[in-house]
Amino acid sequence: MAGKFARSWALMKASAGVLRSDKSLLLFPLLSGLCSIVVAASFLLPVVLAMAGHRGGDLDGGRFAPMYYLVLFAFYLVQYFVIVFFNTALAGVALRRLRGEPAGMADGFALARSRLGSIFGYALIAATVGLFLRALQERLGLVGRFVVGLLGLAWTVATFLVVPVLASEGVGPVDAVKRSAELLKQTWGENLIGNAGLGVVFGVVFFLAALVAGMLVFGAVATQSSAVIVPVVVLVAIGLVLLGLVQSTLQGIYAAALYRYAEAGEVGGGFDQALLESAFRRKG
Repeated sequence: MAGKFARSWALMKASAGVLRSDKSLLLFPLLSGLCSIVVAASFLLPVVLAMAGHRGGDLDGGRFAPMYYLVLFAFYLVQYFVIVFFNTALAGVALRRLRGEPAGMADGFALARSRLGSIFGYALIAATVGLFLRALQERLGLVGRFVVGLLGLAWTVATFLVVPVLASEGVGPVDAVKRSAELLKQTWGENLIGNAGLGVVFGVVFFLAALVAGMLVFGAVATQSSAVIVPVVVLVAIGLVLLGLVQSTLQGIYAAALYRYAEAGEVGGGFDQALLESAFRRKG
């Protein structure tokens, strides 16, 4: 376990090196998050109304109201489109940085706009899969949640490199999914050490940050002064949001680096070639 944590920490530091060279990369997940909030707010009323109709339809022999699934599918579709659009822009810039080429936000957005058709197609596929898993979960109850968990994990693994593929190869959505699965199979085999390790690292960081944040808020509340409480709460919120942005950005850079290694056998951008080869061994 210690070796896995150390290797993941080394990978995260290498990813951070790319982020340090261009801190504007943080803006991609920030804009993605803001747009996702707008999308969620826009769908809030329709989703509530559809859920009300869904509950009513549930009384009829287990049948579900079509409007519920229609609204839910539309929400999934728009949300996935927003997320994949900004992630593709981030991956495009990260890949160019890893190749030693200059790139900025404008280049990332230009690339994402040129892939709009493929991005929408993949969002359509992802929304369909998401809706299917949701319906399966609702129909099967506890067993359904277990099955959905396994299927969701398999889907996440298979599509881990879809975004870098879309950014680099400009293929259609179906081919991007196939290409992602192909690259993962030949590079990762059955070990997802790096991605899981990054999650563990940030889990620890978030836990420590939450402890510090809790102590700060508790101390501020103890003063019973709004002049102290408000700034502390705002500072804590900003800190947690910034930490989340760093995590999202590092994961995007990491995915781009893994794609570059899987596709071309090299990494660049400060990544240790031997490190990735030890973490992601190619099958003989």
